[in-house]
Amino acid sequence: MRQLALALTQPPEPSLDNFVAGPNAELVERLRDAARGAKGESVIYLWGAPGSGRTHLLRATANAARDARYAGAQDDLAGLAARLIAVDDVERLDEARQIALFNLINRARAAGGDAGGVVLAAGNAPPAQLALRADLTSRLGWGLVYELRAPDDADKALHLRAEARRRGLELSDEVLAYLLARLPRDLRSLVAIVELLDRHSLERRRPLTVPLAREALREADGQA
Repeated sequence: MRQLALALTQPPEPSLDNFVAGPNAELVERLRDAARGAKGESVIYLWGAPGSGRTHLLRATANAARDARYAGAQDDLAGLAARLIAVDDVERLDEARQIALFNLINRARAAGGDAGGVVLAAGNAPPAQLALRADLTSRLGWGLVYELRAPDDADKALHLRAEARRRGLELSDEVLAYLLARLPRDLRSLVAIVELLDRHSLERRRPLTVPLAREALREADGQA
């Protein structure tokens, strides 16, 4: 009988320390500044494809700040009050929430961008390409705008090894090369696969090898 993997670790809370900065190091430093209340821009907008880390960074910055709120596209923005407000998935905001975000940005700019307030927003495209109110896209482009760029394979390998070790799992060079060459390249998918491999290895009480990884992925896909 296989040993059941009953006590798998939970993913860590998003933080600026456990984000793989790679080519986004400047952005991460600006977010650290915003979280600690350093004087700077009152509006920071970041954009990238799904899986690029937008939500991780918004939640991480809100977690690091002393007075902050994180909101998704379905949350009430009109009632938000905090020094730092992080608004995710702006491309999905309805008309009322677009107006609320517009007002939040105006309030933050009037306060000066330091202790007075910062709006951190994220979407799937640069401001000029968002299908939103023109006055809102204009304001999203007023401050710092960053495109999230994918880390290279060396950055991903370091992150995957660290994530595996956090679970007590050792990834060999061969297994890492297999994962990076044959599986989805975004970090969120790769970390989810590490969780799957950890479970598979524990249940079978076998070390993680390329054949075991291949077996785990076939089973997850429902293949024979």
